[in-house]
Amino acid sequence: MQRRTHLTLLASLMLTTGLAFAADPIKVGVTGPYTGGSSSMGVSMRDGVKLAISEINKAGGVLGRQLQAVERDDEAKNERGVQIAQELINKEKVVATLGFINTGVALASQRFYQEAKIPVFNNVATGSIVTQQFKAPEFPDNYIFRNAAHDSIQAPMIVEEAIGRRGFKKVAILADSTNYGQLGREDLEKALTAKGVKAVAVEKFNVKDVDMTPQLLKAKEAGAEAILTYAIGPELAQIANGMTKLGWKVPMVGSWTLSMANFIDNAGPGGEGARMPQTFIQEANTVKRKAFIEGYLKTFKPKNNRIDSPVSAAQGYDSVYLLAAAIKQAGSTDGVKIREALENLQTKVEGVVTTYDKPFTHDDHEAITANIPVFGEVKGSKVVYAYEEDRQKGADIRTKAVKKDAAAAKQPAKK
Repeated sequence: MQRRTHLTLLASLMLTTGLAFAADPIKVGVTGPYTGGSSSMGVSMRDGVKLAISEINKAGGVLGRQLQAVERDDEAKNERGVQIAQELINKEKVVATLGFINTGVALASQRFYQEAKIPVFNNVATGSIVTQQFKAPEFPDNYIFRNAAHDSIQAPMIVEEAIGRRGFKKVAILADSTNYGQLGREDLEKALTAKGVKAVAVEKFNVKDVDMTPQLLKAKEAGAEAILTYAIGPELAQIANGMTKLGWKVPMVGSWTLSMANFIDNAGPGGEGARMPQTFIQEANTVKRKAFIEGYLKTFKPKNNRIDSPVSAAQGYDSVYLLAAAIKQAGSTDGVKIREALENLQTKVEGVVTTYDKPFTHDDHEAITANIPVFGEVKGSKVVYAYEEDRQKGADIRTKAVKKDAAAAKQPAKK
């Protein structure tokens, strides 16, 4: 009788311990700049992630466990990003990390995740090299994924907008001195070359510079009809304000960061008309987008009901659902198994930006293709569709373009 009692107690203890273990949360790193000049992007991304996690947890979590965001402010500093990566991997034991806003921070930090075989979702950083840092054959498996429009997509769009659609003959490039700015500048120059055009001026400036007069004067003297930009909000605003001071106004066409609140607000009237590629514009044109916008505004209460960086928020939100789908499919939080699931997702994931249908393969870790972004324009202190045609078709979900089979591509088209 005593032996039976002991066995019953032991079984009860094991069951209780097992349930407690099963209930342990799944830790997910969330890293970005929540202070400083990049904070519009970082805070919006973080809040988009938190909204998605809240929804998933209310629905029962993943594998019967709750998701837990482990947030860290990398301050847009490479060295801080490196410290955080090591902390999240070694101390917090995260199963994946979402974030990286700044290309330089991503390139400096994500090698630690690669070595630890822990997936990273770059849901904002757009430097073209970000997902190519650990390519085969040197690295048989790559743990770096992205659901943002990389710069090799954006730069040709910017050039086509300026040269092709709007017919400018002379353009100048103004880019900041960071990895993001200079890699973007290289992509712009490649795209211009493909059009048979050379920039009449290529100027650089530093983060926190407040006087762009020398760079703008060189562009003006060279006869620039438009300014192509690669930088972030505060410095972009200085470009717009600098043109206002000079009494010289030409269109600004640049990377998606022209949609940041700290560009729009600091530039004021000088920022009106700026155009940029966008994967998401804050317009409730689908049921999913309406629910997302309403949920975000209700939860975080941003000023003027405007998300500071709608693209960052939407892509952050979607990255959580992609990760959750992979964990569920893998039936595990093991990094290798999550990577394998991401590379062969069997279920469609309805996101805010798009519906993700097999967004990744072993050799393709980019969820966004060139057919997905549209052009946005700053108008009335917010970003709207630049073209009425895109606005009218805003409810049509643009999905990832599938690469045609090489053999099929050689077949003549059917009439």
